[in-house]
Amino acid sequence: MAAMSPIDFVVAIPARHDATRLPGKPLRLLAGEPLVLHVARRALAAGAREVWVAADDPRIAEALQGSGVKVAMTSSAHASGTDRLAECARIAGWDTGTAVVNLQGDEPFAPAEGIRAVAALLRSSGAEMATLAAPVEDVDTLLDPNAVKLVRAASGDALYFSRAPVPWPRDAFAADRSRLPAGHAWLRHIGIYGYTAGFLQRFAAMPPGRLEQVESLEQLRALEAGCRIAVALTPAPFPPGVDTPDDLARAEALMASQPG
Repeated sequence: MAAMSPIDFVVAIPARHDATRLPGKPLRLLAGEPLVLHVARRALAAGAREVWVAADDPRIAEALQGSGVKVAMTSSAHASGTDRLAECARIAGWDTGTAVVNLQGDEPFAPAEGIRAVAALLRSSGAEMATLAAPVEDVDTLLDPNAVKLVRAASGDALYFSRAPVPWPRDAFAADRSRLPAGHAWLRHIGIYGYTAGFLQRFAAMPPGRLEQVESLEQLRALEAGCRIAVALTPAPFPPGVDTPDDLARAEALMASQPG
């Protein structure tokens, strides 16, 4: 059997310097090196044709010198990472059909196979967007509004994303909300996306949707506009990202525990 040809894709990493909960986040040190450098290495390990960091501060560009990634200096006025990546795509000059994986700048442990899976799903599904999910394994996660849940159609496309526990197990939770009901499965969204460079521009140009504003979930803008978002189960775990000083401390401990 002939070997499958490698997936052709690029990775774009939004990196805003002044994150609200962790100012200077891209440059915070993890194992003695800037956080954004660890994320960039994960993208390079996934086999992307190009890896770009969409930065808003020249210190981020300096931290990435010699790393093998490219830096797009983008506006500090962008309201979201998607807007920042849309500008990055214009700077990079990608054609409309280029497969772009949006890897968050606070994911220093993102598995290479997960990054590739998003690109492969985008190509195989023909959807405007692609993303990943993982099983919910405990009731606390299901009830946590910071853990975004999703429901899929039989086709694998997303029906809805929510901070609420969806679907709600009415009868089981009426009796007991201390554990997950047996015989059911819930999905937690993993915040990595794939889209073509052309759709990225259209998505960034869409006005925020009503559902997006209610839930504070940008992906709902695409669903409300009638766009398809293909969803696959992640082939490898995505450890928690780094959003707070406590997260950074946990990431440091995890990094120290890894071999090599």
